[in-house]
Amino acid sequence: MQTRRVMAAALALTVSALGRQAAASEVTPVQKVIQLMEGMLAKGKSEKHDEQVQFAAFKQFCDDTSVEKKRAIEEANGKIEMLKADIEKYTATAAKLTKEIADHDEDISVWTGDQKAATTVRDIEKADYDALHQDYSESVDAIQRAVAVLKKQSHDRKQASLVQVSSLTQLSLIPDSAKRAIDAFLQQSQSPEGLEVSAPEAYGYEFQSHGVIEMLEKLLDEFIEERTKLEKSEMNGKHAYDMLMQDLTAQIQQASQDREEKSEVKAKTLQARADAEGDLKDTSDTRDADQHYLDDLTATCEQKASDFESRQQLRAEEIEAINKAIEIISS
Repeated sequence: MQTRRVMAAALALTVSALGRQAAASEVTPVQKVIQLMEGMLAKGKSEKHDEQVQFAAFKQFCDDTSVEKKRAIEEANGKIEMLKADIEKYTATAAKLTKEIADHDEDISVWTGDQKAATTVRDIEKADYDALHQDYSESVDAIQRAVAVLKKQSHDRKQASLVQVSSLTQLSLIPDSAKRAIDAFLQQSQSPEGLEVSAPEAYGYEFQSHGVIEMLEKLLDEFIEERTKLEKSEMNGKHAYDMLMQDLTAQIQQASQDREEKSEVKAKTLQARADAEGDLKDTSDTRDADQHYLDDLTATCEQKASDFESRQQLRAEEIEAINKAIEIISS
């Protein structure tokens, strides 16, 4: 309504101005006004149309850009969800591998400790075996020499040779009862050199000598048997130790290989997670920037659309007012 009043006032002024010029022109003032107003009407319609064309292009830009940004945001959201799932999977895998690697480290430590403990026990067993085997061997050798001396005829024995028999009492493996028997025999055999011995005494001496020989030969058999058992026990112990060490070594090697492989997989997994986290940040930043741009674009497009509608309404009212004025003047 206000626009119409403004237009009417403008028309009144125009008519007044043209009336003063009518005397020098063949065109009547009314015709001149109508021509002027028709020019204004054509210009208003042209400007209204041009504005419609410009706004249509702008609206197309808004629509196309909005569709593009919404598609990019939707794709980014999908990618973000996928990256978050990948990161969660990588994290779980790395944690699982960390635990498995720790288990391998513990196993390797335990098995290495078992090797050291087994080696310590084996060294002790070997040292005990060597010492006891040496005792048995020395005892067997000493008994064999002593028996050889005792089996000689009494008149062929030399007093010095009885030292072989006497040395048996110094051996730790000889039983105390045997040592007493040997001592008794040696005391009887120690008579002054060259002293004649009566037949009954000689017979008693030979009888006692025979008893000592039987005792020593029995001990010799026992010592050889015990030494053989000891050697067999040592062989079995060494074999058991070798088998244990072989098994532990194989377990340690396998665990070490598994640990190395899992460490490599863990490193690759952590790198993949780091890459995914970097990709997630970049994608999130780009998505947020697109969303911010879309929000601004939507607000701008809505504002310009509102402004366009207002201008179009104003121009329509102006055109209508001009048409009315032309109609009134022409009547």
